[in-house]
Amino acid sequence: MTHMELESVLNLSPQLEEIDRYIRCNIDQPLTREVLADMAGYSVPHFHRVFIGRKGESAASYIRRLRLRRAGYKLRLGAVDIGEVALAAGYASHAAFGKAFKKQYGVSPSAFRQLGCWEATRLLREEQDS
Repeated sequence: MTHMELESVLNLSPQLEEIDRYIRCNIDQPLTREVLADMAGYSVPHFHRVFIGRKGESAASYIRRLRLRRAGYKLRLGAVDIGEVALAAGYASHAAFGKAFKKQYGVSPSAFRQLGCWEATRLLREEQDS
């Protein structure tokens, strides 16, 4: 990364903070790279590079991770229907949600729900801290 590119990324901090707030406040809504890039005033490819540079992951991965974490908290708090949790997390099927959840946390949603409160919370916090 050149000095000018680095300086440009550092100056984007307020825009990325605003986009981060927008994502968190609208996590239930469809969030596309195009909309987020437009909010930042950048092309999609430039936004993608900047977002990865500042967050260490793509916007899509970041959104998916936030949705899965929220789903984990719903399961930990006793959500009965995993299918409803899957739909709320943006997944069209229980199977797709289960696969993504297991990839993220190492256990299926049903196994996660069987964990004790402390163990489930530990898994969610470890993911958050990494």
